[in-house]
Amino acid sequence: GSSVFSNEVPEHPCVSPVSNQVFERRLIEKYIAENGADPINGQPLSEEQLIDIKVSHPIRPKPPSATSIPAILKSLQDEWDAVMLHSFTLRQQLQTTRQELSHALYQHDAACRVIARLTKEVTAAREALATLKPQAGLVAPQAVPASQPAAGAGGEPMEVSEQVGMTPEIIQKVRALHLGGKTVPEELVRAEDLSKYRQVASHAGLHSASVPGILALDLCPSDTNKVLTGGADKNVVVFDRRDEQIVATLKGHTKKVTSVIYHPSQSVVFSASPDSTIRVWSISAGNCVQVVRAHEAGVTGLSLHATGDYLLSSSEDQYWAFSDVQTGRVLTKVTDETAGCALTCAQFHPDGLIFGTGTADSQIKIWDLKERTNVANFPGHSGPVTAIAFSENGYYLATGAQDSSLKLWDLRKLKNFKTITLDNNYEVKSLVFDQSGTYLAVGGSDIRVYICKQWSEVLNFTDHTGLVTGVAFGEHAQFLSSTGMDRSLKFYSL
Repeated sequence: GSSVFSNEVPEHPCVSPVSNQVFERRLIEKYIAENGADPINGQPLSEEQLIDIKVSHPIRPKPPSATSIPAILKSLQDEWDAVMLHSFTLRQQLQTTRQELSHALYQHDAACRVIARLTKEVTAAREALATLKPQAGLVAPQAVPASQPAAGAGGEPMEVSEQVGMTPEIIQKVRALHLGGKTVPEELVRAEDLSKYRQVASHAGLHSASVPGILALDLCPSDTNKVLTGGADKNVVVFDRRDEQIVATLKGHTKKVTSVIYHPSQSVVFSASPDSTIRVWSISAGNCVQVVRAHEAGVTGLSLHATGDYLLSSSEDQYWAFSDVQTGRVLTKVTDETAGCALTCAQFHPDGLIFGTGTADSQIKIWDLKERTNVANFPGHSGPVTAIAFSENGYYLATGAQDSSLKLWDLRKLKNFKTITLDNNYEVKSLVFDQSGTYLAVGGSDIRVYICKQWSEVLNFTDHTGLVTGVAFGEHAQFLSSTGMDRSLKFYSL
């Protein structure tokens, strides 16, 4: 008989006891070496099990077709044609499958959007219901935050030498966030009251006096009485505004601390430094739980994604990086080859899908996180960009640079619609909108607060003796806080 593999009379025939089929020994040995199984029925099979067949005729009869060269060429030609035809059909099938896949992905994407919209509408309807029927004793159900991932999404994290990349799970989580139409809350302090704010407290004992200067400030979004500062003394300090007590002093950076972020829902804070590291700290344990080594040079900007699970950072090494807070892994790192310029700051847009970076050569770049591409550029400043801030309604971007000016950009029209020229040599160090997007605070040579839309100044404080490095609004703008090179943390309210 002929061999299963070659359709020819075998030279060294042998039989597999597993399937009782005849094979060419050379070919079946190769197959067993690779697969360890019988090719016919997939049962386990080893070389020892093969039984040689004794053949009387040592000379193989040539198939009649292969007796002349033209006949051999003919058979080769036929075989080649068959292979080509097969390859063509496979290519066609691949093309159809690709189209079907892209269609399915598109439908899945659309479905996700619809779900996100419906979830938003349901939450809104529940809130409306709750406000309509307080007398009926209805309690508004707690909306489950979209940011909570299923426990251990995707099992174990992949062991990857450098970057994990934007996995579909991450993209899904990033995309699940969408902007709610932010309405101005009732409790928001009105401009006429805000204009009466004065300094009500000043604390100088948070950081070392020998290396003076507080360089960074953040308030916990879910409880703005929890204050976080970063100092020239390399320390990160957690302070309670109500008790006027230091909660924790976190030590570990080897150079000054230039950016700090307070996690909205966990007892965790983040910091970045010119020592090229980003650190994740546990407030309760009082220690560093993760060192993120995303950069080769000083880290110049830090921003927490709206899910609370990812950090965006910018650096003098010209890269921005996106890292996982839980594992400390760098998921992706990108640079703009065409620019070849240090990044000076970085900030997520509230929807978590785009973000902005500032550069040492006056550019503001807007990036798409999912595609990792630069989608827009805002030229116009001169000198390095020192601060950027997105408004909570998601439509405005405020930027400051070493040209003593503030610029406001409309993200829908992608244009600069307002420039506020500050006094000569004014340094802009910090920009922040309040949670409702009604007020914009500027810290630098002094402190100024503007009302958005009119862009008129409602407040001006000159209480710090040095440069102001950070400004932040309390909940509903019920107080304003600031830090400065005079190493004081100050609070202003009625």
